[in-house]
Order: sequence, then C-alpha cells, then structure tokens
Amino acid sequence: MSKMYRSFKPFLTIWAFFFLFVPILGHAQSELSSSEKTLAQEMAELSKLTFDDLMNLEITSVSKKAQKVSEAAAAIFVITNEDIRRSGVTSIPEALRMVPGLQVARIDANKWAITSRGFNDRYANKLLVLMDGRSVYTPLYSGVYWDIQDTLLEDIERIEVIRGPGATLWGANAVNGVINIITKRAKETQGVLVTAGTGTEERGFGGVRYGAKIGDDTYYRIYAKGFDRDNSVFASGKEADDSWQALRSGFRLEYKASDRDSMTLQGDIYEGDAGQTLTSTDRASLSMQTFEDTIDVGGGNVLARWDHIFSDTSDMALQLYYDRTEREDAVLKEIRDTFDIDFQNSFKMGDRHEIVWGVGYRFTQDKIRNSFTTSFDPDSRGDNLFSAFVQDEITLIEDRLRMVCGSKFEHNDYTGFEYQPSVRFLWTPKEDHRVWTAISRAVRTPSRANEDMRLNYVIYSVPFPPPPTTYVMSFSGDRDFESEELVAYEFGYRFLPTDHFSIDIAVFYNVYDNLQTNESKDRFSENGYLVIPSQVENRMDGETYGVEVTTNCDITDRWNLTASYSYLQIQLHLDASSRSTTEDR
Repeated sequence: MSKMYRSFKPFLTIWAFFFLFVPILGHAQSELSSSEKTLAQEMAELSKLTFDDLMNLEITSVSKKAQKVSEAAAAIFVITNEDIRRSGVTSIPEALRMVPGLQVARIDANKWAITSRGFNDRYANKLLVLMDGRSVYTPLYSGVYWDIQDTLLEDIERIEVIRGPGATLWGANAVNGVINIITKRAKETQGVLVTAGTGTEERGFGGVRYGAKIGDDTYYRIYAKGFDRDNSVFASGKEADDSWQALRSGFRLEYKASDRDSMTLQGDIYEGDAGQTLTSTDRASLSMQTFEDTIDVGGGNVLARWDHIFSDTSDMALQLYYDRTEREDAVLKEIRDTFDIDFQNSFKMGDRHEIVWGVGYRFTQDKIRNSFTTSFDPDSRGDNLFSAFVQDEITLIEDRLRMVCGSKFEHNDYTGFEYQPSVRFLWTPKEDHRVWTAISRAVRTPSRANEDMRLNYVIYSVPFPPPPTTYVMSFSGDRDFESEELVAYEFGYRFLPTDHFSIDIAVFYNVYDNLQTNESKDRFSENGYLVIPSQVENRMDGETYGVEVTTNCDITDRWNLTASYSYLQIQLHLDASSRSTTEDR
C-alpha cells in the first residue's frame, strides 16, 4: 500500500479534501431542498417510462450533441440506470450483455472479451470505450482492460452503445463500435446511499455515496466501493486462481457560475489485484513454466470541464483530463500517464445547418519493465495525437429528411495523417417510422505492441542429433505496420406503433483492408538458441455482414419483455499464398 500511496499522493490529497472537508462545509451551509427528488421517486418515475419516452431520451454519442434516440442515424442502444438496477448486475461488462449485437464473453472471474460486430478476444482492438468523455482505450495494445473499468453502478445515468463506426466524431479505433458510459450529475445524487451484498461467488461487495450542495449553485458527491470475488471453478471441480478484489473511490463537483456557464470537476482512484495462471519462459533454464500469479493494478484520474452557452443556438465545451495507470504481473509492468485536452463548439447556420466542430490533443507516456517473455523496445515512449473534426447536420426536407456529413482528421506518431469521413441520412416517412442509412470510413491505428513488442512464447529442446538445439518461438512487431481500414455500409429501420411496443432493425456490410496477420520469417541464432520468428504485417482483408433485430414490449407497468436476434458472418482473405477463412455466428 505504501508504494501505491507514493504513486498517487496527488490524487489522495484531492480525495482527502473532498471526503473530510467538503461534506462538513456542505452540511453546515445547506440542507436538501424539499423540492428535490429522492432516489426512490426517481426510480419510480423511471420504471413508468413507456417506449415512446425511452425513444425520446436524449443521447450525445452519435452527434456529440443532445438528440433523441429516435433521431439518431446509427445503430444505437441505451442501457438506463433502471435497466442496470433491475438486471441485478454488479459490473459494467455484465451490464453490456443487454446490448444486441455486442459480443460479451467472460473468460474467467476477472477477464472479459467484448466487442461489436466481430473480431472478439481478450485483446479486441476495434471498440472505443469512454467514461464521461475520458477514453479508457489503452494504446499499449489497442484495447480495454475491463477489470479496471468501474464506478458506483447506482451513479450511472446511462450507457450509450453505438454498433458500427463512430470515428467521424470519436477518432481512430472507434471502428466497430463506441461505448460511452455517462454518470449522473451531482445534483441528481443528493443524500446518502449505502449498498451491500454477499454470496458464494460475490463474496462481498458494497458502496457508500454522499451528495450535498454548497450554497445554491454548487453540488457535489463522494463515493467509495469495494468487492471481493471468488475464484471460478473448472469442469473438474478444481478452483482456478482468478479471484478478484478492488477498492475504488471518487468525487464529482459541479458549479453553475451563471446562466451561461457551468463547470465540472471529477475524479477516481482505485487499487486492486486479480489472480491468473501464467505460462512463461524461464530464461535461466530455457524452459516453459506454468504458475499462479497476481495482477496488481492501481490508478487515478482527474477530469475538468467547462460548458458555456453563447446563445440558444450556440455553445462550447472545453475538457481536459489527466489519467495515470499502473499494471504489473510476473512478465510485464506498465506505468502510463495520459494528458488530454478537447475543445468543441456547436452552432446553427441559417435554418438548415447545425454544425459541430472541435480540436483536441493527447499525450501519453509509458514506462515498461520488460522480461524475457514480453519486452518492448524502447521500454519508454511518449506519443502525440493531434485531432480535429467537423460535422454538419443538414435539413433537406423539414421534419422528413436530414443528412449528416463530416470527418475526423488526426495525426499520430505511428502512421501520420488519418482521415475518417461519414455520410448519414435519416428519413421520417411517417411519425412513428424512422429509416436511416450511412457510409463511413474508420481506421484502427497501430499500438505499441504492433510496433515495439517482442513475445517469446514457446521454448523446446531437441537433443538429437548432437549438439542439442534450443528453439525459441518469437513474435514481434513491425515499425512499418499500417492502420487497419474499414468502409462500412449500414441501413436501419425503427418502428414504434404504440407506446408499449417497438422494433429496431440494423443491417450492415463492412469491408476491411490491411488487417493484422502474423507472418513467418527466416530463422536466426541469438544468445545460443535458434529463433523461429514471426512478425505482424497487414496481409489480410475481408468482409463482415449481418443483421440485428430488437423488439420491446411492455406487458404491464412492471413487466417488460425484450427479444433480440443477431446474425454475423465473417469472411477473411489472406494473400494468394494463404488460405481464406469464413465464420458464421
């Protein structure tokens, strides 16, 4: 704990202020207004929402501005706080199982494989995930560590999931989808909340939250949570070494400076460990060893946001955050610092154009402790990402036909300049019918692993003929690795015949180019053993296509039925010297 304290001392100073001083000040200055809703009242109101209400919920992920679900020209699905409460899930990955077309596979007690529309594994690299506008997509391997993505579930307002590319607004790596986790405003989480539970697998979990206000213009909340989850069990009945424990705390402070200006400051800090079974190479004996190991994780983040309203038709937002993560096991240790700043402005131009544009900059610095099994060269690297985007929503026929077009422009340190345009149409032939279509381009830029990693994953010895020969299977990155590319064609239809029944259909056809492959290279001798190398290259292309259908029906005010069907086919094509593969799901 002392090591973690030294690493996150700046965060702990902020936490001490919020946990000790702010609650006392808030209690001394004000009491909760009788006009404010209680938690029970909020949940009662949410449980009475009809599908017409749900389709009119405001979302922000599709256009980076508030719009109704029914008006989004994308395959969007929203998980509300009430959905989370009724499902009884205790983690964000488990909540995502509710989303049609999203593949959520639990690998063991603390690891998941999650993606949208194919290419799923533990290191799935084509899905962008954000929490309150903060990207949790790691540049180490282009994916998400799901074991550290957490918050008090009662504080989540909604989870917006876009199936399909969202790169025009969110940038590289939003290839097959975007998950945007949005927490409630501090004003909506006033009072005291305590949760606790226990079970055979969930051995213990609980959380506490306190929210109050200072004066008439400042609201805040603080929370802490923790859990202890048991090992999973093999089919033989033997326990796996994958138990999982974590502690987390955080705060959110909101200040309304005027009718036009509001400011938000929020952050989290966490620490935990997770068990795993590793197979790695012992360099001294040049042999493979399988053993039980522990992943130690810790981190913290602070995010600040300023929103300003220029007029009824124009506003801006300036957001910056700092994020620090530490992750260590027997074969690798990563320390990463990320700084991000983002500016966005939206305005109307005439009666037909709604324009959103923005610029951003991100710097990430890592430090890696290498091992013989897994190593990065160099062991420390800083990367810059410059970005800008513009999108115009054009009314072609009033209340009937809209077009949304725009592009994201980025410059990264791996492949240089990237562009990611899209064009979307939304047609409303009748009041309860929505038809949309889209063409988009997105890229998955190289990660540190694609360029700088070397993995020695198999060693074996052949004693005859003499002298004995030790072979090392080695996988390495490639400094010439290019971005993986996608051109997506989508079509969707929404129908809401009554307030108690809805149907949502999405059809897609994706064309991929420059997909990652592992190519064998010429053997060579190194340090007394023979290396059999392979290297990442861009020698695969392919297509995926499918359909996703979701229907919802309110039987009574307390009984809701949801049915969904997803079909996905993947067809991948290697170079002429290699074979093709096809997968149905």
